[in-house]
This record gives sequence, C-alpha cells and structure tokens, in this order.
Amino acid sequence: MQDTSKQYDAVITNCRSLFINKMKDYGCAWRILRLPSLTDQIFIKAQRIRGLQENEVRKVNEGEVSEFIGVINYCIMALIQLEKGIATQPDLSTIEATELYDEKIGQTKQLMMDKNHDYGEAWRDMRVSSLTDLILQKLLRVKQIEDNKGKTLVSEGIDANYQDMINYSVFALIHLDVNKI
Repeated sequence: MQDTSKQYDAVITNCRSLFINKMKDYGCAWRILRLPSLTDQIFIKAQRIRGLQENEVRKVNEGEVSEFIGVINYCIMALIQLEKGIATQPDLSTIEATELYDEKIGQTKQLMMDKNHDYGEAWRDMRVSSLTDLILQKLLRVKQIEDNKGKTLVSEGIDANYQDMINYSVFALIHLDVNKI
C-alpha cells in the first residue's frame, strides 16, 4: 500500500497545483456556488469523461486526465462549502483556501487508506470506465440527497459521496498514468 500512498500524493500534488493557480487567476469566486451547482459542475465533468470513453471522435482537445482533476478539485470545493457554508462574496485568500484544501484531502486520503486496507486494493483490478460509472452513480446519489434537503435515513451523507468521488478519480488518474508507461 506504500506505492498507493505515494501515487495518491503525486496525483494530488498536480491537482493542488492547478487549484492554487486557478485561485491566483480567479480568486475564490467558487465560494458563492451552492452545493447543487458544484454537484452539477462535477456531473458535467463526469459525463464528459464517459463521453470521451465511449465516443471515437473528440471535438475538444482535452482528455480524461484534466476532467478527473476537475472532479477532484470541485469535490474539494464542495467539501469546503459543506463546512463553511456558502459566501455571498469571495472571502478566502489563496493561503486560507489551500489550507482548507489540504485539510479536506488529508481526511479523504485517510478514508482511502482505511478502505483500501479493507478492500485489498481491489481498485487496481478495475477499469477506468468502471470508476467513471461509480462517480456518476455517486453524483446521482448526491443529487437525490440534495433533493431530500440533505437528509438520509440509513445512507452516508453528501460529504462521504464527495470523498468517494475524489478517491475514484485519483484511482483513475493512477491507472491512466500507469497505462502511459
């Protein structure tokens, strides 16, 4: 599992770098987004990934990698929104947002390590397309929970679903990197 931890960190380093650079370009304008808006952004990314996997012709010169990175970063934004609430104006510096990013990814990585131990790294034998489908399934679950005003009877909450989507995306990016070698 040590390789998994290192590979996870390498993926997150790239995602975090993009997040910081976008914060420098745009500030934290995303802080005004309500959770359903973030969920829809993630849904768009996941649908595009699925389309790229199914369609032979690509009309936009961006592949799956950038979309999985987008899923990760939007999920982290959503986790931050869950904790801090929605702002009416951008209210975080790049440093503050990065600290929150690191906190959320630390919690999410720990969840992955715990589940990875229990599941015996089963994800390594999964296809990237299956990970995409699982992300889409989690998105449909989140949308239903949002429609239920955040209430669940016996299921995990929205935060656990966002964390799973991050981890599935990291797994997909690890697979895509390994497949390039």
